[in-house]
Amino acid sequence: MIRLAVVFGGMSSEHDVSCVSAKTVIDALDRTKYEVTCIGITKDGKWYLVEDEDTISNREWEKNEELAKAVISPATDHKIIINSKSDYREKEIDVVFPVLHGLYGEDGTIQGLLEMAKLPYVGCGTLSSAITMDKFFTKVIADSVGVVQTPYVGVRSYELSDMEKLVEKIEKERVYPMFVKPSCAGSSIGITKAHNRDELISGLKLAAQHDSKILVEETINGREIECAVYGAGDTAIVGGLGEIVAGAEFYDFDAKYNDEGSLTITNPDISEEKKAEIKEKALKIYGACDCYGLSRVDFFLERGSDRVVFNEINAIPGHTSISMYPMLMEEAGYPMSQYIDGLIEMAFNRKKY
Repeated sequence: MIRLAVVFGGMSSEHDVSCVSAKTVIDALDRTKYEVTCIGITKDGKWYLVEDEDTISNREWEKNEELAKAVISPATDHKIIINSKSDYREKEIDVVFPVLHGLYGEDGTIQGLLEMAKLPYVGCGTLSSAITMDKFFTKVIADSVGVVQTPYVGVRSYELSDMEKLVEKIEKERVYPMFVKPSCAGSSIGITKAHNRDELISGLKLAAQHDSKILVEETINGREIECAVYGAGDTAIVGGLGEIVAGAEFYDFDAKYNDEGSLTITNPDISEEKKAEIKEKALKIYGACDCYGLSRVDFFLERGSDRVVFNEINAIPGHTSISMYPMLMEEAGYPMSQYIDGLIEMAFNRKKY
């Protein structure tokens, strides 16, 4: 029996989505193989042992004042330290599955803790998690391997102190409409589309509330294509391709999770030649960012030219009922219980790749 700790919640703006993803993953686990310990992290960073799994996705666990505190020790003896009102104990674990979206979970921070503890864990390592979380540095990596991507301008928040100068600089380099994005926020949090100067200014101010680094990108008129990449090293595969059809003007957080008009399409109508090109570039980005286990890689297929343009990469893709990654893996013949077993096996074999 493998002693598995699933960690979820977290301090990012994607806390709620993480709880839903975690419950989906937990439900897919084969309990004849795994002894599961669930650890929830609140929005203010408190760690708790969550024994009632039915309270995870609806976040009822956060209202339970009787929960024991539980943290993963950074010491190398592979233990969870549990402290309730009545006792203090330790619980041994073998491997960790972080289902933490966004900052303080998907960005290399918890991966660094697990590296210190010498604990096997699912997914990308410390460096690749940090790179893929930061859209600006992902752009740098994509440039280095020659993958075409959306034209962009990088902005630091201190530049907003002279807004007129900053806007003139951006307008000189890029044309409207533009997307304004925090560099390190996931699930389309803090993203706006600017059609003019006033919207650009308000978009920059909003993005700066989420990160000190901001990306301003030209709009690509294209279909949004997502890839499920799975595996390690030269054994990595693209499980499948899917298409996002946003119910709103673009696929922001509300369109992703609340707009019933948004659609996710598996096996979209794309030529085999273009599918092969997208898959090749997805693997190229995945390898260049030193990804491991799983990631979702997103592209635009430009209308008119059919040009494949890289958008971004997500190191811990969502596992909600509407999330693309599990849909694409299922479509490719990898049901969730099967590929989760594979991810956990890879966690134990990280040093082999």
